[in-house]
Amino acid sequence: MMNVSPARRPELLAAGAATVTVVLWASAFVSIRSAGAAYSPGALALGRLLSGALVLGVICLLRREGLPPRAAWRGIAISGVLWFGFYMVALNWGEQQVDAGTAALVVNVGPILIALLGARLLGDAMPPRLLAGMAVSFAGAVTVGLSMSGEGGASVLGVVLCLLAAGAYAAGVVAQKPALGRASALQVTTFGCLTGAVLCLPFAGQLAGQAADAPLPATLNMVYLGVFPTALAFTTWAYALARTTAARMGATTYAVPALVVLMSWLALDEVPGALTLVGGALCLAGVAVSRSRSRRAAAAPRVVAERRPEEPTRIQDRI
Repeated sequence: MMNVSPARRPELLAAGAATVTVVLWASAFVSIRSAGAAYSPGALALGRLLSGALVLGVICLLRREGLPPRAAWRGIAISGVLWFGFYMVALNWGEQQVDAGTAALVVNVGPILIALLGARLLGDAMPPRLLAGMAVSFAGAVTVGLSMSGEGGASVLGVVLCLLAAGAYAAGVVAQKPALGRASALQVTTFGCLTGAVLCLPFAGQLAGQAADAPLPATLNMVYLGVFPTALAFTTWAYALARTTAARMGATTYAVPALVVLMSWLALDEVPGALTLVGGALCLAGVAVSRSRSRRAAAAPRVVAERRPEEPTRIQDRI
């Protein structure tokens, strides 16, 4: 059994949490394809958020988490409105207007925006390896997007919606980071999900009407989206984000397109072409580079400083 030093344990746990997030977010694309045929964008977002909020609420009650501290609410509210609410509706709608390749290409602007906003608002460092890894991964995402672009084409509305989704995703992540210095990952995720669900309540009528006519697999996929890619994956994301920079976490999500290609191959019998495989390999290589450390940094002692919820944070007022 491999011995892990106490200093490295938090780092490995954060990496494991990030891996869970990326795998589940990749699986969401396969489920959205099934559920989206029976549910409109707003109804699908609301059903997903309600399922996720129910699971998260039960866990919070069992763990007696309580309400987040007042200082965390601004970040939770902003991320809930932008990322849990607006992002999910805009992405669902955008993917109905453009082909999957174009959507993947446009939405992958998000990690770049996270890095820029994180450097500007949070003071995140931008080491050369992170920038190089993001460049390689973005090239891979472009390659995957071009190889997967179908004959359906891309409408201007669809591209705009995907760009808005990417911007909301980036702003939501950067707003969430300070909140994680005040509240637990479970609290931030639970109340962010609830905020998004409240924002989507105007779609309740659509959800009720469409659920009555939807085939069972579509509804099960919607529930799956709420329980796993939302409740579980957003919590593991928050756990990892609390222990690293927003830019580094954003770069990690470049592994999603490569995993989507693999899952579509296994679950939907969609055999990827050579160009798609090359793009997926570039995505994974870029993530590996972005998360690697130079020899000088690796030789330096690792210091893991985890803020307690009650401790003040210097960046809270900059969001």
